[in-house]
Amino acid sequence: MNWDDIKIFLEVARCERLSEAAKRLNVDASTISRRLHKLEENFTTKLFERTVDGHILTHEGQRLLRSACKMEQDANNALNDIKNNNQPNAGRVRIGVTEAFGNFFIAPNLLELQQGFTNIQIDLLQFSRFVKISRNEADIAIAVEPPKSTSMIVAKLCDYKLQLYAHPNYIKNAQFPITLTNLNQQKWVSYVDNLLFTEQLDYLKDITNQVKPSFRSTSVVSQYNAIKSGLGIGVLPCFLADQDSNLIKLFTNDIEVVRSFYLVTHPESKRLTHVATVWEYLKMLVQKKSHILRPN
Repeated sequence: MNWDDIKIFLEVARCERLSEAAKRLNVDASTISRRLHKLEENFTTKLFERTVDGHILTHEGQRLLRSACKMEQDANNALNDIKNNNQPNAGRVRIGVTEAFGNFFIAPNLLELQQGFTNIQIDLLQFSRFVKISRNEADIAIAVEPPKSTSMIVAKLCDYKLQLYAHPNYIKNAQFPITLTNLNQQKWVSYVDNLLFTEQLDYLKDITNQVKPSFRSTSVVSQYNAIKSGLGIGVLPCFLADQDSNLIKLFTNDIEVVRSFYLVTHPESKRLTHVATVWEYLKMLVQKKSHILRPN
């Protein structure tokens, strides 16, 4: 079995599109297609269903994926050990995280980790979907809900609060004074509901079912910027919005949304000292910064 063919298989399984896999591998898409067909001939089985939505793994493809990911992980671990002369707490850790938590909480709070463990490097990978740890997309995922897979190591990281925010310019220029009884008459900023990858991001259902947002975005950072510009009111994580002194919390005693983050990793990854160290650092960090995640 050709390892280069397995690498192509892995990339197509992760991307689900030949064009994207070709871009990542810097290989022509027709070459990738030909190599996949050859791999299927060697295994005498179909590994992908070719659909209009892309290349979807068959049952046999899923079986190969599990083995191929382990092969890739074992090879990467061995190379890292050799590169770092088998030193403990040495190597690169890829953290898959959501846009807001990555930008406004994780990235600003890595200095202590860097100072304490100078041989650990961090890749912060931002996803607007579930991170596929089983496909080796990251070493540690910070997920908005626990995965269904029972083969992963999962631990609750923290709860965090979200509140309703507005900019003074919106409050000043609003057609109606903002009250609990007329929230549905205000201009709202929110997610594109039919593009949510999880219901955990559907914050409006915790407040009212009658809102029709005037501005929607798949990006919470775009929502934050829209609210900051006075475009409307909206729900934001406190760890993001409280850093902006220009935003005003609305109805803090009446409206409070709480969500959770979960740490997820593969058992093989958790055995690596540098991954385990980052895992424990993240747990320590949320405890130390709980006042930012769950302000009074």
